[in-house]
Amino acid sequence: MPPDALAAPQADAVALPRFWWERPDLRYVGRDLCLAGVNLAEAARAAGGPAFFYSGERVLANLRRLRAALDTTGLTTRIRYAMKANRYGPLLTWMKTSGLCGIDACSPGELRHAIRCGFRAEDISYTATSVSEADLGVLARHPGAWINVDSQSSLRRLAKVAPGRSIGIRVNPAMGVGYGENQLLRYSGERTSKFGIYREQFEETLALARDLGLKVEGIHFHVGCGYLNNQLDAWAQVVRECLWFLDRLESPKVVNLGGGLGVPHVASDRPLDLARWAGIIGESFAGRGVEVWVEPGDFVVKDAGVLVLQANTVERKRNTTFVGVDGGFNLAIEPVFYKLPCEPVPASLHADPAAAWAPEALQTVTIAGNINEALDLWAENVALPVMQEGDYLALLNAGGYASAMGSDHCMRAQATEHLLV
Repeated sequence: MPPDALAAPQADAVALPRFWWERPDLRYVGRDLCLAGVNLAEAARAAGGPAFFYSGERVLANLRRLRAALDTTGLTTRIRYAMKANRYGPLLTWMKTSGLCGIDACSPGELRHAIRCGFRAEDISYTATSVSEADLGVLARHPGAWINVDSQSSLRRLAKVAPGRSIGIRVNPAMGVGYGENQLLRYSGERTSKFGIYREQFEETLALARDLGLKVEGIHFHVGCGYLNNQLDAWAQVVRECLWFLDRLESPKVVNLGGGLGVPHVASDRPLDLARWAGIIGESFAGRGVEVWVEPGDFVVKDAGVLVLQANTVERKRNTTFVGVDGGFNLAIEPVFYKLPCEPVPASLHADPAAAWAPEALQTVTIAGNINEALDLWAENVALPVMQEGDYLALLNAGGYASAMGSDHCMRAQATEHLLV
């Protein structure tokens, strides 16, 4: 996407473009796009193929901003990073050593992987659905992990293998929020979903838990992904709705707000107002004597990651110029699966940024992946500086729900991953 505006002239009198995504650790240095001080084109060339790069410092900065916002609530709070967003081992260990977060896991594999990366069972909350007997057996062997149960069936079967355990109940307020108006990113709403216990079954579920000897000491809700400022009023309404569930617990200790905090995807998006978000939390739970947990995924890692691909085909077909690259939706499925915007940025330019990004120098192109499917298009009709075969292209916001959802469709190799610290 073209820059929003031009910066004031520098000492060398060259006007440098400003981009909505630019920050000190992600910017052009000369003609080269750099992340965490690393030249991405050179790093991708050394990697020898499609490659994800993650800024470790950006991840910690995101966690610190979230920690600072939660501290303003005056409540006891914990951050449980939703590792389904990105499970890269070195990145998880990096987060563990910071001491800034625990883990939210949603499968036995994730729980075991978190422990291998340094987290203790006591650092982990477990929130899953359609839980099997094998899943429950793993949970029984890790009594320190906190479990959020989302069905009466799971309650009955958990009580057999972990009698007397303290748990949370995942609830469904029948309301949802997500990025923009994207219904694919909402976990609850008018349509009945598989997640959690609805109001009409909640007291029955609490009675069942008591009869089974399980101690319900918390509630959990997660109603969607990627919400930003325009969705905060709706999210506040969800929180108020969930107080009904909390008020029906005999001895509540924990309320888990789930995740879903979003990051900007396009120039018109504004960063989430964390002060306003934290204010909603503080007003809702002040004086209730409960710990408040949050489970961010994207907010922590998405904007810390970049996927770098190489252009191998630049060719005009009818009225469309295609830039074909060496990776497809098997590497980062969100643009196709969730219809989220994709921001392609050349990793190296053929002229200084001011000239390369000048409106008259831009070309309208469609970025095409290498998967043999018609829908494998990263971005359509975007204005970019001149791209030549052999050039590298960076796809921004690739730190969350990209490599973790990768596949070998068409037997295309996975990308390598690299932590920049």
